[in-house]
Amino acid sequence: MIHWWHYPALFLTSLAAGFVDAVAGGGGLLTLPVLLATGVSAPMALGTNKLQSSFGSASASRVYLRAGAVQWRDCVAGAIWTFIGAGCGALAVQRLDPELLKTIIPFLLAGVLVLILAKPNLGKDERKPLLSVPAFSVLFGLALGFYDGFFGPGTGTFWAMAYVLALGYDLRRATGHTKVMNFASNFSSLLFFMAGGKVYYGIGLLMGAGQFVGGRLGSKMVVARGAGFVRPMLVVVASAITLKLFWARFVAGAR
Repeated sequence: MIHWWHYPALFLTSLAAGFVDAVAGGGGLLTLPVLLATGVSAPMALGTNKLQSSFGSASASRVYLRAGAVQWRDCVAGAIWTFIGAGCGALAVQRLDPELLKTIIPFLLAGVLVLILAKPNLGKDERKPLLSVPAFSVLFGLALGFYDGFFGPGTGTFWAMAYVLALGYDLRRATGHTKVMNFASNFSSLLFFMAGGKVYYGIGLLMGAGQFVGGRLGSKMVVARGAGFVRPMLVVVASAITLKLFWARFVAGAR
């Protein structure tokens, strides 16, 4: 049962999550536990979380686009493939066992974290791309879109590293493009949750307002302060997600 005092808590949590998401991703680490703590069932929490996070990713994307940190022409194909991939993931999660991903993903995130820590200048400056934008859009749009629709934790981190390593973007530019892709996968997954009646619209819209404000504040901070602000946040978020997934899979899950 939702009590009156849950509403300000949900709003403030979503505001903080929107800020974190706009900078380094991982806002779901804040919003999902709070939704579950209020007594919302897991399927409803997942659907409601997609609704509220769509507001944050849309808000942040708008700021990055207006600031010139994102080139829309480079995003269209990626967003389309991500939308398709996320839809496939949202369908697949209803039919397949996610246990394999729960085992593999913590190790992949740990690898990303080691890479960030081992290369302090990674993403500081632009570098020569390894892939063309069309090839990148298809490959990572389908793969990371599917992952976000199927499982989700760490998607923003994987996107940011993909842009840095494959397209040679700095972290400021990579973060901006990541939010556009996040919006595409959030919105695609949301449609399937809505079709299945797995969304609390009142709570989702309230939290969406917090996400909108938080996403705007976080993205403006990145635009103003650049890659130097993103990197430490990325380390903190990647560490938190990795530890959470390792704990859930290999400690709590083994009991």
